[in-house]
Amino acid sequence: MRILFVGDVMGRSGREAISRHLPELKKRLRTDFIIVNGENAAGGFGITEAICDEFLNAGADAVTLGNHAFKQREALVFIERQPRLIRPLNFPPGTPGRGANLIEAEDGRRVLVINIMGQVSMDLLDSPFRMIEPELAACPLGEACDALVIDFHAEATSEKYAFGHVCDGRASLVVGTHTHVPTADYQILPHGTAFLSDAGMTGSFDSVIGMDKDEPINRFIRKIPSGRYEPATGEATLCGVLVETAASGLALRIAPVRIGGRLAPAMPDF
Repeated sequence: MRILFVGDVMGRSGREAISRHLPELKKRLRTDFIIVNGENAAGGFGITEAICDEFLNAGADAVTLGNHAFKQREALVFIERQPRLIRPLNFPPGTPGRGANLIEAEDGRRVLVINIMGQVSMDLLDSPFRMIEPELAACPLGEACDALVIDFHAEATSEKYAFGHVCDGRASLVVGTHTHVPTADYQILPHGTAFLSDAGMTGSFDSVIGMDKDEPINRFIRKIPSGRYEPATGEATLCGVLVETAASGLALRIAPVRIGGRLAPAMPDF
């Protein structure tokens, strides 16, 4: 199975990159399943129903979120009727939506998509290490699902690595999101789980992690806000990762994907 994961879509620039590049990538990479992280898609904070529909219509099979999941209040309502939109699993009990869902690909194979947040320098949520165990036990890879992808939305690289090793052999892919910078540590862990500590963002890199430069620089220098954070509007780089799995659901190959914008392009050779 060939699974494409696309990193955090940042504002209008990132959304335009999804519309422009995702249908092409679906054909070029011969993907069977596509996941897009959309938690920064609406003005840099959260997602709307119209934007979620844009991503699904462009070829995404699932959309994951993160700490900004409900910054657009309409998400509290429409997430209940959109089973392909996945918010962090370790949000408090009673939070609308779902943190994991078994989603059927076009060819009928089943992919368990899980979104979960880290704790280091993040909102204090339930332990991702504790919360992930019942999900992995309830839907074992290669038995109840054909692939299992975890979007680990976290700040600390150390926490991401620890989480990847805990899930090794039980997931197809553990991929980090949130820090918006694509890392070069893509690998297959010893027991067969593909891992990348951050997929990067789909947004303008002529920015401060996706935001227009002026306000973040001002706050670093003067320590006084002078306005709102606004997403940068330059041409976006679409950043992500492609994983190919075996019949067992474990990874055979992993490679970065980058197209457009300022970063050097990267395209899998498989």
